Amino acid sequence: MAEVKALHAEVRQADGLTFIARGASNHWVTIDTSEAEGGHAAGSGPMELLLMALGACTSMHVAGTLGKMKQPFSGYRVELSGERQEELPHRFTRIFVDYFVTSDTMPAADVERAIRLSAEKYCSVGGTLTPCVTIVHRYHIIRSSGEETAEVITTGA
Repeated sequence: MAEVKALHAEVRQADGLTFIARGASNHWVTIDTSEAEGGHAAGSGPMELLLMALGACTSMHVAGTLGKMKQPFSGYRVELSGERQEELPHRFTRIFVDYFVTSDTMPAADVERAIRLSAEKYCSVGGTLTPCVTIVHRYHIIRSSGEETAEVITTGA
């Protein structure tokens, strides 16, 4: 089994509660909070970035797997929303991941298989979250005749 390379990131204070961060890819990201919370609203917040990271990670695997299945699709997007506990530290308790695939020929079973592979095997962000967070995966296939919707899998706590 190949050894997984460790990751490194650096976070620097830019101004007050505005920070810039950079990982091994050497790309800088601005992280901030709202002005009401003492920030400058100059970037995404940490919890927002966590949702984006999950969405990007699962999308790389789901869209990649669908492409390998040789079924044509003309659109793909994922939308995420999270429920957080009221008491500090306001952690996510449940995250909903909605996949939208536009195709008139894509079998629903292929979409479900791609999502299951991502959720159960490949998405490292989801795998990091699931011991403590319930992740509900749902898919929507947009067809010219209408939309098919199904809940696929729930993982985690």
